[in-house]
Amino acid sequence: MHRSAIVLLLAATLAACGQSDRAKQPAHVTAERLLNAAGEPSQWMTYNGDYYEQRYSRLKQINTDNVSRLGLAWYADFPTHLPVEGSPLYIDGVIYQPLPWSMVVAYDARTGRQLWLHDPKVPREWNVNVCCGIDTRGIAAWNGRIIVATLDGRLVAINARDGTEAWSVDTIDREWPYSITGAPRVAKGKVFIGNSGADLGVRGYVSAYDADTGEFLWRFYTVPGDPSKGPDGAASDSVMEMAAKTWTGEWWKIGGGGTVWDAIVYNPTTDLLYIGVGNGSPWNQKYRSPGGGDNLFLSSIVALNPDTGEYVWHYQTTPGETWDYTATQPIMVADLVIDGRQRHVVMQAPKNGFFYVLDAKTGELLSAKPFAKQNWTTGVDMATGRPIEVPEARYNVTNKPWNMLPGPAGAHAWQPMAYSHDTGLVYIPATDHWSLFANAENYTPVRGRSNSGTGGPAVQRYYAENPDAPRSFISRLIAFDPVEGKIVWATPDFPAGPGGIQLTGGALATAGGLVFHGNLPNREFVAYRATDGERLWEYDIKTGVFNAAISYELDGEQYIALAVGGPGQGGYHAPNGGRMLVFKLGGNAVLPDLPPYEQPDFIAAAQFATPEVVARGDEVFAAHCAICHGQGGAARATFPDLRRSALVLNQEAFDAVVLHGALKDKGMGAFADRLEPGDTGALRAYLIAQADLARRSPPPARGAGGPPAPPPPAPPAIHEGGR
Repeated sequence: MHRSAIVLLLAATLAACGQSDRAKQPAHVTAERLLNAAGEPSQWMTYNGDYYEQRYSRLKQINTDNVSRLGLAWYADFPTHLPVEGSPLYIDGVIYQPLPWSMVVAYDARTGRQLWLHDPKVPREWNVNVCCGIDTRGIAAWNGRIIVATLDGRLVAINARDGTEAWSVDTIDREWPYSITGAPRVAKGKVFIGNSGADLGVRGYVSAYDADTGEFLWRFYTVPGDPSKGPDGAASDSVMEMAAKTWTGEWWKIGGGGTVWDAIVYNPTTDLLYIGVGNGSPWNQKYRSPGGGDNLFLSSIVALNPDTGEYVWHYQTTPGETWDYTATQPIMVADLVIDGRQRHVVMQAPKNGFFYVLDAKTGELLSAKPFAKQNWTTGVDMATGRPIEVPEARYNVTNKPWNMLPGPAGAHAWQPMAYSHDTGLVYIPATDHWSLFANAENYTPVRGRSNSGTGGPAVQRYYAENPDAPRSFISRLIAFDPVEGKIVWATPDFPAGPGGIQLTGGALATAGGLVFHGNLPNREFVAYRATDGERLWEYDIKTGVFNAAISYELDGEQYIALAVGGPGQGGYHAPNGGRMLVFKLGGNAVLPDLPPYEQPDFIAAAQFATPEVVARGDEVFAAHCAICHGQGGAARATFPDLRRSALVLNQEAFDAVVLHGALKDKGMGAFADRLEPGDTGALRAYLIAQADLARRSPPPARGAGGPPAPPPPAPPAIHEGGR
C-alpha cells in the first residue's frame, strides 16, 4: 500500500479512537496526532502545519474556481496596539493565537467569541534585552496544553481549557540579555526552544524539556564558550573542541552569538532535529574573531539527535559571517526528484540570498542557487560547499565601506515560506535590501548594547561622497523551483514606505491551487494562482501583516485564518488594526475602518549643543537606541519615532524615561546603568538635529504596489551567483 494511504488509514483509525478524548480535553494533541498531521487536514496543530513545516494545507474546498466568493466570516479585535507577528493554531474547534508580550488568546473558531486570555506577566522593563520587537511568533500544543516561550526567557504551559498556567520553567541565564520570540516545537514528548540576543551579546543554544512537566533534558550550545572553564556538561561538548578551532580572540566575553531564534524542525523520517543558527556577536568578525576563521556553528543548519541533543551533521551557509547573515530562517522538509533520483531533503532560503537543498539524512549539499539579487559572491562552489566571495564585500578585512546586497534584513527574513505538493514550487517572501557596511571606529564590544561593530562616521562619509548609492528596500513574493533552482514567477514589487522593513507577510499554499499572502505597504491579503501568480482575490485588511495564514475545516466548511496588525498608519501610537480575520466562501461580515489618527509633527527647538555633543549623541543612539528606534530616530513604526516626541524638549522628563524607567510598563526600560553622565543631553541634542533635518527634507514617497519599480543604480560588482 502507498505510504500516504497508510498514513491516512492510520490517521482515520486514531481519529475514531480519540474523538471522545478530544471532546473532553481541548488541544488534545498527542504524539500520534502530530506524526499523522497530514491525515488530519482539518487541523493546524503545529506552527507550520506539520513536522515537514511546509505551510501547505491539503484542503481544497476553496480553490481557483471559487476563491472570488471568499469573504470575511468573523473578526476579533486583539487587546494590543503593538504589531502582531504571531501565527495561530487551530485544534478541534478552537483558535489559539500568540500576541505581543507573550500573551495567548483562545477563540471559538465558529463565532470568534473569546474563550480566555493568558498573560504570563513579562516584566515590561525586560524590553531592554530585546533586539527587534515585543513579538511572539508562534506557540505549540501538547496533551491539553498550549506552550508559549516568553519574551523574558521562560517556557510556559497553559491549560487549554481555561487559560491557567500548568507549569513554567526558566530557560536562560538572566545575567545575559537573552529573550525569546520564536515558536517552541514539540516532538517525542519533548519541547524544543532556542532564544534571541546575539545582537546584544549572548551565547546561543537550543534546549529540550519534558513536554508534560517542563523538566530540563538537554542543551546544545552553537558556539564554543570560555576555553578556560572546560566542558559545559552539555550535549554539545563532543564538538566544541572542533568548533573552537574555527575561532580566534576572546569571543566568549560577549558570548559569540549564534542564537537559535526561529527554525527548529523535527523530521520523523530521519529522526533528526534541525536547527537554524544565527549571526555572530558582534556582527563584525574583526571584533569577534580578529584572526578570521569559519566561526562554527554561526550561520549553519545543524542536525541533532532529538533524544540526546548530540551533534549529527552541519552545513554552514556563510562561513566567517560578518553581515548578520543568519541561517535561522524557516527550514522545511520535502521529497524531491533530483537528477532522476528521489531525494529526502531539507530546504532553506536564508538571509544571504541563496536557496539551499541538502540531503536530510547526511547534510550533503545538493543545490545552492540564488533566489534574490546579491553582490557578495559570484556563486557557491559545489565541490567545497563554500560561497565564492567578492573580496570587497569583506569590509572588515579591507577597512573600506561596502554597499551590501542583501543587507542585514536579508533576502528573506523570518516570515514563513510555503511549498505546494501540486506545483513543486516554494513560495518565498523575498526582498532586495541595500545596506552599507563599514568598520565602526573606536568600537569596544559591550554586553547588553547593540553589538554590530559596524557603522558610524564611515557610513556618513560614504553617503556624502556617494549620494546616489542605492539604499532601496523592495519586497515581493516569488515562486521558486527548488529542483531547477530558478524563479518561476514573482509578484509586482512592494516598495518600502518611510522607515519600512519586513514588507511582506508569510505564505500559505493550499491544495485548491492557491497561495495566500499579505503585504505591508498595500495593507492587503491576496490569493494568487499557485502555477503562475495571477491575482485571483484580494481583501483590504486595513493594516499590515507579518506572518502567514493557516487553513482549517469546521462543520464541513474550509476557513482561512490570518492574524493582522502591522505598524500603525501614522506611527507607533496610532491604532494598528490588530485583529484575527477568518474567511470562508460566502462570508459577509464587514471589517470596520480604523479610527482616524494624525501623528505629531517633528519637534522644533533651537539646538543647544555643540557639533561635538551632537556627534556623541549619534554614537550613543547607535549603540543603545537605534536597534529599536531606527536609524536617525526614524523608527519603523513598531517603536516611537523620537523625532516627534515632546519628551526630547525637556531634560528632566527625558531622564525620567531614559534613565529611571518612567515608561517601563510600556516596554521602555531604564538605561541608567548603561549610559555615561551627559549622554542623555547628547541624545536630546542629536534628536533635535535629526528632527530639524526631517522637517527640512521632502517626505519620502510611500510605495503603493503596482508594477515593478525600476531597478536602483547598481555598483560595478553586481553578481547573481552565476544564474
